[in-house]
Amino acid sequence: MRSGFVAIVGRPNVGKSTLLNSILGEKVAITSDKAQTTRNAIRGIYTRTEDGEPVCQLVFIDTPGIHKPKNALGSYMTETALSTFGEVDMILFLVDSPLEDGKSGDRYIIDALKKVDTPKILVINKIDKIDPATFEAIYASYEAMGIFEEIVGTNALEGKNVDYLLKALEERAEEGPMYFPPDMITDNPERFLVSEIIREKILTYLNEEVPHGVAVEIEAFDESGKVTKINAAIYCEKQSHKGIIIGKKGHTLKGIGMSAREEIEALLGCKVYLELFVKVKERWRDSTIAISNFGYK
Repeated sequence: MRSGFVAIVGRPNVGKSTLLNSILGEKVAITSDKAQTTRNAIRGIYTRTEDGEPVCQLVFIDTPGIHKPKNALGSYMTETALSTFGEVDMILFLVDSPLEDGKSGDRYIIDALKKVDTPKILVINKIDKIDPATFEAIYASYEAMGIFEEIVGTNALEGKNVDYLLKALEERAEEGPMYFPPDMITDNPERFLVSEIIREKILTYLNEEVPHGVAVEIEAFDESGKVTKINAAIYCEKQSHKGIIIGKKGHTLKGIGMSAREEIEALLGCKVYLELFVKVKERWRDSTIAISNFGYK
């Protein structure tokens, strides 16, 4: 039996959550084209069996995108990601462009990676959008650093080369125990997953700055009846943002709710009554108390 913990790190929007979902074959981390979608370290559990017996278990930790913080929430997210470097058995560092493209965040992460002895694999993601010459240049520039045990190109969205990446990780995993039951794919509680689904739908429906200033808090989660009743509060930072989230005649909020409810029902395997409320908490991203209350500490 081989096992180990693997951190998935990189800048915002390089495809970390998409890769995790592809590895597991199920969605445990929300995704969107908005930067800084992931705020917590989310664990996904991959277990491979042979003849019905587990032979390898890898616990992946999907970390927030590492970026220059603009508020207390941003500092928390970056600290969360960096803190995993010395606490795991392997690190996957995702990139999707050459270093010369002005992505200073990649250089910052590389400097941090050089300070730890944890084995590292570089993943060049979104290879479907990178021409061969550019891919070779990216590969060569990172290989020359001498800090990566292997470099793998992937298209996480379509699952291309994900099996090869898993094989590379399994080969480097050491003998160890099973940390979780073989049928478990995440240890995040249902309330957390539900709040993340709602936040993902907000990211989908809204644009610009509003989504970054939104937090979701589950206020009630009643599974006692045939229909699970969930009350969730959507917090934003400005009164004007509240109006945008609700939308004209409540259409935007209704759309968020309907879309979220469908996915939550699939997650829980039962009928769900979902009620959403929008509240204003000004500058909550700069409040350590608010950040903690929303589950980011």
